[in-house]
Order: sequence, then structure tokens, then C-alpha cells
Amino acid sequence: MDQWWVRHAATRRAWLAHCSLLALGLGTAGAKGATRDRSPARLLVVGDSLSAEYGIARGSGWVALLEKRLGREGIAASVVNASISGDTTSGGRSRLPGLLKQHRPTHVLIELGGNDALRGLPLGMTRDNLAAMVRLSREAGAKVLLLGMQVPPNYGRKYGEDFAALFATVARQGGAALVPFFLEGVANAANAEAMFQPDRIHPVAQAHPVMLDNVWPVLAPLLK
Repeated sequence: MDQWWVRHAATRRAWLAHCSLLALGLGTAGAKGATRDRSPARLLVVGDSLSAEYGIARGSGWVALLEKRLGREGIAASVVNASISGDTTSGGRSRLPGLLKQHRPTHVLIELGGNDALRGLPLGMTRDNLAAMVRLSREAGAKVLLLGMQVPPNYGRKYGEDFAALFATVARQGGAALVPFFLEGVANAANAEAMFQPDRIHPVAQAHPVMLDNVWPVLAPLLK
């Protein structure tokens, strides 16, 4: 009986030691997982003048307001605004690989296409460029948010409908989130004229909180 107890007591001690090591390993893995979960998000915004604070004071554009909102919401994140006034989807597509390599973003916000329309560029080119940007961003491991645009009625009904639709097509086929119309509540506001600078192209600073409000409901779930 004594030998049986000694033998099985030793076995029990070995089993408890194994369980302790296993628990320690799981705890360490959990801690590492928690550390990863707390890693700040890195947002990269690739856009044109609408995101580059054209004609308004620095720090009053929607991207700067986004950074402040992230802080108020307690979301650990950094924002890189790589927007250039006058940029097209072709310019964004050519710049994107370098930006992805440099900043390694977790999220990419693409706000391009308006200047393509202003220049009368083929819709197929705009669609292909945006699709390539979505693909490159996702291949780099980033979640993608595409900001859709629309053109004024004077462009013609068919062109306007086709232009607006291409953003939805790119988002659906590329697996990106979509803001259907970035200037909702600005370009189609009752006081739309007051929402734009004298050139009637670039929003005034007072319009940028509205633009952010269009982005936030779609972006926030992507940050969870």
C-alpha cells in the first residue's frame, strides 16, 4: 500500500507540474495576444484636395478632425495624411506601394476620383486604378475604406450615374468598405453654396465636420 501511494503520489506531482506549465504557457500567450490587441491602429489617408485641407486653415480638415475624434473615443491610432491637392487615381496608384511600405498601415482610406471626373478621364481607367489600390492595400494586410464621389448634374445623367456606380462596384468586388457619397450633406445641402469656397469645388472648413460624420459610421466598425 505504501509503495502504491508513493508511486501514484509521484505521478500526481508530475501531472500537477505539467498543468502548471501549461497554464503558464497559456497565460503568456494570452498576454501576448492582449498586447497585440492593444497595438495602435495605423490609418493611411490617400486623397486629393478634399483631404489635403485646400484653402482652409491647417488642422481644420476632416482628417485632422478624425485624429481628434479617435482620441475622444479612446481609440489608440495614428493617422498619416498622404493626400495631395490635384491628385488623380493614377497618381494615387503610383504612390501607394511606397506609402504602404513606409507606413505599414492597418487601414487605408482612399479618397480619389473627383479630379478624374474634372479632367474627363475614362471611367474605366478610374475604376481600374481604384481597384488596384484596394487590392494592393488588402495584400499589404490593411482594411480598406473607399470614399465614393458624385459629379454635378451638368456632367450628364448617364455619366453621373456611371461615375457614382463605379465606387460601389470597386468596393464590392475588392472587399472594401464604402462611404457612398463623401460629400453627402455638403454638395446636396439646402445651403450648398455656403458650404463651398468661391471656386464652388472645395468645401469650407465648416463643411469638414459633416464630411467626417459621413466617414465615421463606416470607419468605426473597422477599428474594432
